[in-house]
Amino acid sequence: MAADGRQDFAFAFLSILFEGAPFILLGTLISGFLDVYLPPGAMDRLLPKNRTLAVIVAGLMGAVFPVCECAVVPVIRRLVGKGLPVACALTYMLAAPIVNPITALSTWKAFQGQSAATMTCSRLLLGFLVAVLVGLIASRLPMRSILRPRLVEEIERGSRHADHHHHEHGGCCDHDHSHDHGPSGSRLIAAFRSAMKDFVDVAVYFSIGVAITALFNTGIAPGAAWLDSLAANQYLAPGVLMLLAFILSLCSTSDAFIAATLDRFAWGAKLAFLTFGPMMDVKLIFLYQTVLKRRAILGLAVFLFVVIGGISIYWQKLVFAAAP
Repeated sequence: MAADGRQDFAFAFLSILFEGAPFILLGTLISGFLDVYLPPGAMDRLLPKNRTLAVIVAGLMGAVFPVCECAVVPVIRRLVGKGLPVACALTYMLAAPIVNPITALSTWKAFQGQSAATMTCSRLLLGFLVAVLVGLIASRLPMRSILRPRLVEEIERGSRHADHHHHEHGGCCDHDHSHDHGPSGSRLIAAFRSAMKDFVDVAVYFSIGVAITALFNTGIAPGAAWLDSLAANQYLAPGVLMLLAFILSLCSTSDAFIAATLDRFAWGAKLAFLTFGPMMDVKLIFLYQTVLKRRAILGLAVFLFVVIGGISIYWQKLVFAAAP
């Protein structure tokens, strides 16, 4: 690598890293405090009884309980174990990393000078629609075809325990008081510890992703020229960037800073990158396996790839056709 190439790489790496780091810190702080202070069952109580409405509300809960995809899977496992409907849990799991104020703010900031408002609104709307669609499909499927057997057993055991408790205590709700004990100072420390752990985990993946992206942006990485040759193809470009998002495994609170630097790619391809990545990437595959069956993960990956790619191509044509 020539001296100029090293300088270009260092500049590209540091500029993306310093832009994205504050948003990662903010996101992990919120997820840490939610982990410790959110009362068990709070999400479930917000959901309407109607199945379709419950899925739609679950898709919007990311605006109230913002967590990035790195933190959402363990949270979902706990909530499903406490009786949150599986379809609502899947919807929230997919929507929360995108449909939240931190992601909206980081996307708007990253795309300054590149139709920031259009990209931000499109990302939030597409993420919400795709997550709700997955939730509605999941609500028609049996729980055992989606969840791992051990989690199904936990849910059924918890349901039997709740019924028994309900009869014994005249309908009182069964709450897990795991976070209720101890002084407030120890809970605050626990919240910061949780946030710190999330930050370290996310920062490692983000740094690797930034390094790979900087290599591609400066033309140093092998295959960078091939990637650029596909950028002009409006039908292949979204698929290429979705595969890149899958490999890079970035956090939704900071991936927009990387997408915004992919200058050779069209707006629709960047939208596909920003929607698919927070829903399906390498690190999420490992996390999803703690909750979902492998066949369900594969089906979800194929569905997301086809639907997000197709909508992104159509969305770009629609936006540019409407533009003056």
